[in-house]
Amino acid sequence: MTAQRPFEGLKVLDLAWVVAGPAIGRVLADYGATVVRLESSVRVEVGRLVGPFRDGAPDPQRAAIFDTNNTGKLGMALDLSHPAGRDVVRDLALWADVLIESFMPGQMQRWELGSEALRAANPRLIGLSTSLMGQTGPYATLAGFGQIGAAMAGFQGLVGHEGAQPIGPYGPYTDFVGPRFSLVALLAALDHQRRTGEGCWLDVSQGEAGIQFLAAEVVAAAATGRSAGAHGNRDPQFAPNGVFRCRGQDAWIAITAQDDACWARMAGQIGGEALDPAFADLAGRKAHEDRLEAVVQAWTLDRPAADLEPQLQALGVAAHRAATSADMVADLQLRERGHFQRLPHPLGGDSVFEASRFTLSETPANYVRPAPHFGRDAQQILQGVLAYDAQRIADLQAANVLR
Repeated sequence: MTAQRPFEGLKVLDLAWVVAGPAIGRVLADYGATVVRLESSVRVEVGRLVGPFRDGAPDPQRAAIFDTNNTGKLGMALDLSHPAGRDVVRDLALWADVLIESFMPGQMQRWELGSEALRAANPRLIGLSTSLMGQTGPYATLAGFGQIGAAMAGFQGLVGHEGAQPIGPYGPYTDFVGPRFSLVALLAALDHQRRTGEGCWLDVSQGEAGIQFLAAEVVAAAATGRSAGAHGNRDPQFAPNGVFRCRGQDAWIAITAQDDACWARMAGQIGGEALDPAFADLAGRKAHEDRLEAVVQAWTLDRPAADLEPQLQALGVAAHRAATSADMVADLQLRERGHFQRLPHPLGGDSVFEASRFTLSETPANYVRPAPHFGRDAQQILQGVLAYDAQRIADLQAANVLR
């Protein structure tokens, strides 16, 4: 007998867009929730406009980022600028156990869909608002994506070379941090709802979620008055610790000697100057780090990363080549764990998406449908979920609301 999936029977209204919000609804859909995703084909959400696209041809209905964050959901296109469109949201909020939204703070209130109004009609409703800096405070209306959240959280100034311009972590960093905090908060709210019948509204700030990953640096600054700065790939606890060029075009390998014994084994492979007694302990390697890195770089430069990786790993040294996108698809570990999944897509071919980020032994994720194209499930949602009659649906179509 198959165990019931963790979120079986949970009803979710997903008004979120791009990554930070949709990633939450995606996890709920993976594990059994019915998730209704609303969007507009008039104001196309950013996640549909960012590649890669199916067959390399730009198409907002075949975007990989959108597919990964919305697999498993029911989808309907709805114009929320129209009063009748907002009425549909109100009806879905009466149906739902959970509502997720990631609009600019204040937008839901301007549509008269704020937390107080929706929870007055449905006291069991759990709302989750995810935004850059939260719903209140002087920076609440700051616009931007996770790159701005990373800057506000302190990451941009920490990533780069010492004394040089900051580079910052790649991509919208806090877009991928915020959903993990959101899920934990949502699970707690669902437990409270189950025990008491009461809902609540959760306000998640991407910036504040990101700061949690710099807790040690924040505490150190508070205690000493000194702020952490960028220092390339170097780490106070390891040397060498970096990414070194290898033979070939744009070929690199990341290497960390975890302790003195690891370095001794690695130095034995390199030979020559690597055997200098000055490098024998961490203090010596840190004191001569420029020379140490030059020795390692000279060794890796004429060797393929694909050869160095297993050689160093066999010595117990942490090492891996810098993988390309093609490497990721061919990666044996990811293949074994089924990281890349496929489902037939109604518009042709397959939808390729990433699997759940975790595996539950008794109740594994189940991928029941690909991410929706515009308006795919409108009839199922309006008739099956909301029990609208044919005339009301025709009126919505005539008013050009379902777009």
